[in-house]
Amino acid sequence: MNMKRLIITIGLTIALCGILSSCKEIKGGPVEYTSGNVALKGYLAYDNSIKGKRPGILVVHEWWGHNDYARKRAMMLAGLGYTALAVDMYGDGKQAEHPDDAGKFAKEISSNMDVKISRFMAAMDFLIKQESVDPARIAAIGYCFGGGVVLDMARSGMDLRGVVSFHGGLTTNNPARPGAVKAKILVCHGEADTFITAEQIAAFKKEMSDAGADMQFITYKDAKHSFTNPEADSYAQKFKIPVGYNSAADKKSWEDMKKFLKDIF
Repeated sequence: MNMKRLIITIGLTIALCGILSSCKEIKGGPVEYTSGNVALKGYLAYDNSIKGKRPGILVVHEWWGHNDYARKRAMMLAGLGYTALAVDMYGDGKQAEHPDDAGKFAKEISSNMDVKISRFMAAMDFLIKQESVDPARIAAIGYCFGGGVVLDMARSGMDLRGVVSFHGGLTTNNPARPGAVKAKILVCHGEADTFITAEQIAAFKKEMSDAGADMQFITYKDAKHSFTNPEADSYAQKFKIPVGYNSAADKKSWEDMKKFLKDIF
């Protein structure tokens, strides 16, 4: 590019920024925080061009662990104007390469509510302390294992504006008590998700109704488990598990989440 064209390009960029007043400067990077004596390795993302405090959102990973997919979603949330923290529930940024290990890691956390709450709260405390975050406006989203985690945080009465579960587990050893759920809830569920039974769905809806929770349950046609993750098809082929990406359901659930977050904030 010659100097004249470079100057014109810079000029157009500045002009567009002035017209739109929305030139984004998305920043993302690894961070570390602790729960007890366990090091937790997360990823913080925000738009540096936005001045002042904004809502903070926790992103809880799939059963594979804190990976690039969780970080990608944090960056996407930053692009929407939120400060997002992709959390580490397993500790030390641990990731699974095989479903057997993923199941083992997930079970270790799912079966211990105290550890689950402690690690989630460590992430929330870290997020709240960020200069760009309004501590009164915090929400959480989760995928697969992470969807179950954020639902359990809502059940426990965690002080969150809302939680969104994408193809997350619905069962729990700690059902919500009447009046305990403070957070509004959005469940994004795949119609063809064979990991979740009709009985589990019915029991979850009854639990939420009995607890007096403000809950929306949206089902996406032909969507399998992990329908939001483009890597799901390769997982299905490699490990012979019933998961799959669904572009339409991915896009629609993201739009449903955006509306939900706008409403709660």
